[in-house]
Amino acid sequence: MLVGSLDRAKSKLQLRGIPDSSRSTDLSPMADSGIDRLPEGCVAQAISLTSPRDACRSSTVSSAFRSAAASDTVWERFLPSDCHSILSRAVRPVEYSSKRDLFFLLCDSVLIDGGKMSFRLERSSGAKCYMLSASALTIIWGDTPQYWKWVSLPDSRFPEVAKLVDVCWLEIRGRIHSKMLSPRTTYAAYLIFKLADRSRGLGHPAHETSVTVGAQSSTRAIRLQPRGTDRHARMMVNFPGGAPEVEEEEVGGLAREDGWLEAEMGEFYNEDGEDGEVEMSWMEVKGGHWKKGLILEGIEIRPKTLPV
Repeated sequence: MLVGSLDRAKSKLQLRGIPDSSRSTDLSPMADSGIDRLPEGCVAQAISLTSPRDACRSSTVSSAFRSAAASDTVWERFLPSDCHSILSRAVRPVEYSSKRDLFFLLCDSVLIDGGKMSFRLERSSGAKCYMLSASALTIIWGDTPQYWKWVSLPDSRFPEVAKLVDVCWLEIRGRIHSKMLSPRTTYAAYLIFKLADRSRGLGHPAHETSVTVGAQSSTRAIRLQPRGTDRHARMMVNFPGGAPEVEEEEVGGLAREDGWLEAEMGEFYNEDGEDGEVEMSWMEVKGGHWKKGLILEGIEIRPKTLPV
């Protein structure tokens, strides 16, 4: 796509009397095509029509491309349109020397909204990713110390996480407006969590999750522990009246680079951000047995195909 864009730009310039560089002694394919002689602004404009990944790759073509690929013209295009609004919500000021510098600073998580949410950009595409902290979620009985405890952990990005003490009714809900997300992108929501050493009751029955926006609804059934890993869960399976079977899609969670686990709750397609709020839920309320040991950091919303 980049070469095609630049070739078209080159043709236009040649019509205006700018000479071809076919006699160049540079043996690189780009130089042989004459692209390397195009004005930097023209090259930058073409690169801005690609992606952050392609912009980084194009910088290795030549010194002219490297200069164009680093220009604000390119990286302004890759920053979200509401970038200034996001920066104004940052807990700490984000200092940068160029638009390229700002882009890569935002590829690391930035705390916003008083530390209740984090924001980042995906490096290869520039798509927006958010994580709602546990304190930004609705947790039934979450303000009752008998059932949930709020603690600080050194490996969490947020000031506090929620630790499940003991409940028989597990219900966690979160929401985010679709207009905050990148358009024409398939997103998924992920529960970000850990399991304490003495966790129990999280393997049976399966937990029910859902992600809903507009007319779209995605549901899953997940066990955070293998079924039968604790005595109480085995009793629920064996005794008459135990919780009915639910076909699970996933057992446990996938390890993340930040040391936490994640489990996908569901997915949705964000067309243009006009479908209203994305509503997410994680529930286990049918089994009637007690659960403990879930450590909840939050819910992350990021493009479906992206790794953590």
